Amino acid sequence: MANVSAVEPERIPLRTWIGVLASMLGAFMAVLDIQITNASLQEIQASLGATLEEGSWISTAYLVAEIVVIPLTGWLSRVFSLRLYLLVNTGLFILFSICCAWAWDLNSMIVFRALQGFTGGVLIPSSLTVVLTTLPPAKQSIGLAAFAITAVFAPSIGPTLGGWLTENYSWEYSFYINVFPGALMLAGVWYGIKQVQPQIHLLKQGDWWGILSMAIGLGSLQVVLEEGSRKDWFGSPLIVRLSIIAVIFLALFFFIELTRKQPFINLSLLRYRNFGLASVVNVSLGIGLYGSIYILPLYLAQIQQYNALQIGEVLIWAGIPQLFIIPFIPKLMQRIDVRFMVALGVTLFAISAFMNAGLTNQTGLDQLRWSQLVRAMGQPLIMVPLTSIATAGLNPKDAGSASGLFNMMRNMGGSLGIAVLATLLTSREQFHSNRLGDAVSLYNPETQQRIDQMTQYFISRGADLTTAQNQAIASISNVVRREAFVMAFNDCFYFIGLALLLSGIAILFIKKVKATGGAVAH
Repeated sequence: MANVSAVEPERIPLRTWIGVLASMLGAFMAVLDIQITNASLQEIQASLGATLEEGSWISTAYLVAEIVVIPLTGWLSRVFSLRLYLLVNTGLFILFSICCAWAWDLNSMIVFRALQGFTGGVLIPSSLTVVLTTLPPAKQSIGLAAFAITAVFAPSIGPTLGGWLTENYSWEYSFYINVFPGALMLAGVWYGIKQVQPQIHLLKQGDWWGILSMAIGLGSLQVVLEEGSRKDWFGSPLIVRLSIIAVIFLALFFFIELTRKQPFINLSLLRYRNFGLASVVNVSLGIGLYGSIYILPLYLAQIQQYNALQIGEVLIWAGIPQLFIIPFIPKLMQRIDVRFMVALGVTLFAISAFMNAGLTNQTGLDQLRWSQLVRAMGQPLIMVPLTSIATAGLNPKDAGSASGLFNMMRNMGGSLGIAVLATLLTSREQFHSNRLGDAVSLYNPETQQRIDQMTQYFISRGADLTTAQNQAIASISNVVRREAFVMAFNDCFYFIGLALLLSGIAILFIKKVKATGGAVAH
């Protein structure tokens, strides 16, 4: 990967910056749409008459479509031109968002969510491609900082915004909210990104077998990761079949892409030291980023009985501070080795996870605020320098593939992390419940004494002796179950922290890159 030096313009036209910021707005909407609807999922399920298991497909449909289209975006943006491709998909994203708000039953919602994910998934890698292809190396760190806001800030404020909209208006507004920024994006992309000649002829020589195997393989894997814990993993025939399909078609996909002369995505980028190692860290970032946003709200809802808005008030402490930190990252990258910045960011993120691994049944906003602030300091130090490391020295023709692969790695890491955490939470709750149950035996004198005390309490409240004893035993059983869950949540945060620290090993082998923030050579 040779660096091609070029004379960089002293001043970038305002028009170019408008195009860059407009593309960032699209990525922000697409990432936000994953979390914002999760905050109002119960209300959506109730409105559509769906069960909890059926309603899970509302999120799964979006994520499956998104993960499939992300690797395709680089090639399709060459075929139709980046500007036209962004304009069409932005318009369709707005349309399908409105259709989701107008969904009349579960099936229509799942179809519209899949279509929304298929168009929204285009917006995420395209924003990074715009940075890598329109900004000179010296200014790319600024564009990467803006990209980082979409990747780490949007998930943090999604539950807050979704909870607020649902509490004050209705769940439909979680979809309507895309209309105004979508219109701004259309105007910004139309004005700020140059139109180049589409290369429609590429469709004739398209890597269709590679695309088909990727779509089937990745789609199947995403469903396995999203639905596995809900369906008891390999106890479900559906999960078994999809796992086999995923293994076969992903193996076929890798074989086709690594042997074909003109693959639709350049997987050989993963062979390059910095890109490959940065991708490993990126998977870990996905585990930490999406895993934290999955497990912490679950604890707050289940143990503290917080509603969506209250959960958002906790998560916002990891979101808002990043807006003030990220603008300083490009300057820091010019003065500090970017590898050190990533290592420090990973360490801070891991520390925040370990801080959350000491939860009790009394832990709430006041106690969690500090761990959220530590996380807010760590995430920007990972995202911006890591993207710079991964893309340093790439040829312009590889910008689309690099963007698609890098974003896919983070999203896949998130899906993998959530799947592991969901399974870990269930298994560790059972483990702790059994262990506590052995300690709190009915034959234990201390337990008997506590049951007698609580029995007397319930009798004083008007219950007869038999009812009071049953209430006392049920009450102790609930306490045991609650404490078992708290301990299981702590184990989940230990997993997140360890996953982040283990990725730090990859940072040790990353080659030093210039602190210009430059990425793609021009």
